Amino acid sequence: MPEATPGSSGYLELYPERKISYFKNPYILGVTAAAGIGGLLFGYDTGVISGALLYIKDDFDDVRKSSFLQETIVSMALVGAIIGAATGGWINDVFGRKKATLSADVVFTLGSAVMAAAPDAYILILGRLLVGLGVGIASVTAPVYIAESSPSEIRGSLVSTNVLMITGGQFLSYLINLAFTKVPGTWRWMLGVAGLPAVIQFFVMLFLPESPRWLFLKNRKEEAISVLSNIYTYERLEDEVNYLTDVSEKERQKRKNIRYMDVFRSKEIRNAFFVGAGLQAFQQFTGISIVMYYSPTIIQMAGFNSNQLALLLSLIVAGMNAAGTILGIYLIDHAGRRKLALSSLSGATIALAILSAGSYLQSSDSSNTIYGWIAIIGLALYILFFAPGMGPVPWTVNSEIYPEEFRGVCGGMSATVNWICSVIMSESFLSVSDSVGLGGSFVILGVICVVAFFFVLFFVPETKGLTFEEVSLIWKKRARGKDSNIQTLLERGSQF
Repeated sequence: MPEATPGSSGYLELYPERKISYFKNPYILGVTAAAGIGGLLFGYDTGVISGALLYIKDDFDDVRKSSFLQETIVSMALVGAIIGAATGGWINDVFGRKKATLSADVVFTLGSAVMAAAPDAYILILGRLLVGLGVGIASVTAPVYIAESSPSEIRGSLVSTNVLMITGGQFLSYLINLAFTKVPGTWRWMLGVAGLPAVIQFFVMLFLPESPRWLFLKNRKEEAISVLSNIYTYERLEDEVNYLTDVSEKERQKRKNIRYMDVFRSKEIRNAFFVGAGLQAFQQFTGISIVMYYSPTIIQMAGFNSNQLALLLSLIVAGMNAAGTILGIYLIDHAGRRKLALSSLSGATIALAILSAGSYLQSSDSSNTIYGWIAIIGLALYILFFAPGMGPVPWTVNSEIYPEEFRGVCGGMSATVNWICSVIMSESFLSVSDSVGLGGSFVILGVICVVAFFFVLFFVPETKGLTFEEVSLIWKKRARGKDSNIQTLLERGSQF
């Protein structure tokens, strides 16, 4: 009888109790939490500018008078993130996940200091660019580092904690915004304290090891075994070492001449990238960046003019985002990635219809505050449906659908797609709203949600509980057609 592959469904059936024990492993939890600080930086930067912008406009007349400058201040961090994500894949492959994280922390801290001291809008934009570089590198590195340091049985849940850190960072940013509303310097404090988590992560990461799979790939087997011994019991450790030794040798041979264009030469990798990049694009095009970057502005456009009230309501929205992500962490390894994304998009479409209706009604009768509250309810429902599914699913799927030799390259490229789409949305929202109205903007987002639903339905495979190698066989099967005689590790494991 053949042996089940470590981490496969067959292996888990033989040792079901180990899934529970992994969640109690302090090393696994510690690595996940430390790497997840990158997600916290991502989330804080996303949320903090939405509140800070209200006060930046008070200090700089040119910003207050120009929607373009406001959009640029918001989106310049995303431009930096595009560059960071594009180079982050290469940094991860060459220098490793640990050094990539450390470099992101340095750049992010520098950017926070520049923003806090900015004498005008243009230096502020430079600081936003630097912060974006750090966020872009972190957005590529954190999910991969967590995924490669996790047993596949709980990989989805652990990678999703990075998304929880993103939403937690957004919630924290609104708390910080509220805390500094009455403090001299307001937005400077809001933007400046963002460097503190980066400093903490930098020093914590100095004491953490490199990803074991990256170490195997670089032929640093003894270091990799030392790391794996903190994750697995002795009985499982031997299986994992033998398994990764065999897999890494094959991947090392494949990886020697990997180039960006190789992604498009192989039908298998091209199909995987199409799914991964498509999920990242739809995550942004369905409106999450608009909601998180502009939620106080949206609330004010819905008829609530007070800065403090807009921030308070935005804080509630951010809290619901974090709560929804916690639910997603549970569901992603139970319901699965695909079902979670489909249900998330269905609910978000309904919520956007409510938000659009409330916005239309409020614009036609601004004296009736009930219409404004309908819009706020739609906004809250959107977050409740989006957060458990389309929040974590794109990042989780992208951390597990690529072969090791392409994981850094494709991960960086798909994250770059995410940031490009985020720039498009954040740079155009105010202008589109001026043209078609707030309600019309959300109608457009609702239509995109419907398109995204069918994309997931027809193209995204279920990867719940599969090893990286089992996932790669899905793409081989698709590339060769339905009649391909490929038996996956998962199918073989179910025969035991």
